[in-house]
Amino acid sequence: MGAAARPRIGEMLVASGLLDAAQLEKALELQRSSGMALGQVLMGEGWIRPLDFYAQLAKHYGLPFVNLIERPPDPELFDARRAKDYAQRQYVPWRRRDGAVQIAVAEAGERTFAELRDEYGPETGFVITSRLDILWQVQRMAHSVLANEAVFGREQRDPALSARQVLTRRQKFTAAILLLGLLAAVAWWGLAALVLLHALLIAALTSSFLLRALLVWRGSSTLFQVRTTGEEVAALDPRTLPAYTILVPLYRDAAVVPTLARALRSLDYPRSKLDIKLVLEGDDWETIDACKLAGLEANVELIVTPPSEPRTKPKALNYALPFARGQFITIYDAEDIPEPDQLKKAVAAFRKAPAEVVCLQARLNYFNWNENWLTRLFTLEYSLWFDWYLPGLESLGIPIPLGGTSNHFRIEVVRTLGGWDPFNVTEDADLGLRFTMGGWKVGVLDSTTFEEANCRLRNWINQRSRWIKGYIQTWLVYMRRPWQTFRRLGWKGFLGFQAFVGGSFLAPLVFPPLAAIYLYWLWTRTNALDPLFPGPLLDASLFLLPVANGLLIYFHILAGWQRRRPTLVLWAVQLPAYYFLMSVAAWKALWQLIWKPHYWEKTAHGLSQMEPIRTEDPPHVQSHRPAA
Repeated sequence: MGAAARPRIGEMLVASGLLDAAQLEKALELQRSSGMALGQVLMGEGWIRPLDFYAQLAKHYGLPFVNLIERPPDPELFDARRAKDYAQRQYVPWRRRDGAVQIAVAEAGERTFAELRDEYGPETGFVITSRLDILWQVQRMAHSVLANEAVFGREQRDPALSARQVLTRRQKFTAAILLLGLLAAVAWWGLAALVLLHALLIAALTSSFLLRALLVWRGSSTLFQVRTTGEEVAALDPRTLPAYTILVPLYRDAAVVPTLARALRSLDYPRSKLDIKLVLEGDDWETIDACKLAGLEANVELIVTPPSEPRTKPKALNYALPFARGQFITIYDAEDIPEPDQLKKAVAAFRKAPAEVVCLQARLNYFNWNENWLTRLFTLEYSLWFDWYLPGLESLGIPIPLGGTSNHFRIEVVRTLGGWDPFNVTEDADLGLRFTMGGWKVGVLDSTTFEEANCRLRNWINQRSRWIKGYIQTWLVYMRRPWQTFRRLGWKGFLGFQAFVGGSFLAPLVFPPLAAIYLYWLWTRTNALDPLFPGPLLDASLFLLPVANGLLIYFHILAGWQRRRPTLVLWAVQLPAYYFLMSVAAWKALWQLIWKPHYWEKTAHGLSQMEPIRTEDPPHVQSHRPAA
């Protein structure tokens, strides 16, 4: 049947009773404004079931409709190595009839038919199926290839930068030599060796602090260089907006699926251009069932990762990456509530930014910031980190250790780099460093994603220990070849990496013993420690502990004030107790690095008694959730 003789698909849907005239009119209006196909508009808005639409689409083209769940493809025709192509172009070889291949397609059209006939032969025939059927069949038939690539693909491309091995043989040898050298120096030179070691430690901590002070100074006066305005966002033509992929990795997160569904629906972006993937673990039936019962629209698809080790978020992201169809991609956590216009801001910022800017890190903060002591100090820390530290790093050209959520990427660069390291438990910190080493740039997006702050101590320590373990992993990986890292980062980036990433785990590890020594001296005024603290070293120590920590408290006060949360200012003086908790988490991280290096310490969500009142309210507005 020629294109001119075919009935209009919209009229067919109305005639079959699947759509009423008012819905069709509204859908046509959205189609004109977005530039998307009518079917994607209807399914994205949830006005028609995918199965019903594709059945009518088959009638429109005069082709059979096939349910691939009931009539699966012939395994002999399926090439698992082409899984990405099948997922991207929405087709799969189905059966062979009279010697010709029959191909099941979801995105039907004359151009698609012509391209596939060029590949499979002029006698190729077609049947229509749904996107969901293609998705499930590709996962079912290519799961071993996809799973292997998700786990080992990154390591196979660049084994030297994989965190699968904690310490290389050379690093073990170097560590052993340094330890033996230290013991020999103490045995030979005694006190002088201990003083030198103490001096080196104080120098490292002082450098880390001075960098943070510089970041506050730079970050307080600079934001992302192509900051977008409300007028620029409003002026975006919906027809020119690209498809945008959102990956949401979930594991034992059934309790927050309703909150996630509301947050996704509140995004101010054409739904027909949203490609949302909920990435699930194959044995997490509770979360899978919760997602199926959430009534999500057809632009939300479930990617089920086969259970395997390492059971980490980056492995799940790698598994889902071949299915992503957007030009840009972002990652949200289960409990995230991004500002509704965040995707549009990202598109506007990318269009204004130089081509080498491949990632924009949105700011993160908490909707339950005022719930208890822990959430208040956690919020102060995040405010300083995302509002001042990251813009400061950006302005200095130092690698930005990305947070694990609300990073917006140019998807092809992520694919070029092989995705995320599945063995690194702070995968985006590693990715941010790889961006810088590859000559690309990371910017800070002037938009906030609100999360649920950890309100329970044990859960907080579990989460923080994973973060610190990942920072140690990242530092060890990029110090395997320090000269290569130096050449690719430059002297400024290399020193910044040492002070910021290295300082992030060194400081909490040494904080308890240094604080104990200082408090002991302050309490007793003993002279017994004088040999360990000769003149200049004593001055540096006195600066570092009370003065540097006092200034860090002041920096957190400024960050809380800038976030317009003045009530947090009074809580900042309790940060030393918070630092002690970081030290507990750091020592746990070090223990896990030795015994369980790739174990992903799960952070439980949905524990807070506070949440946004309604989806139309600003995300920072809270209400008390009724007690269970």
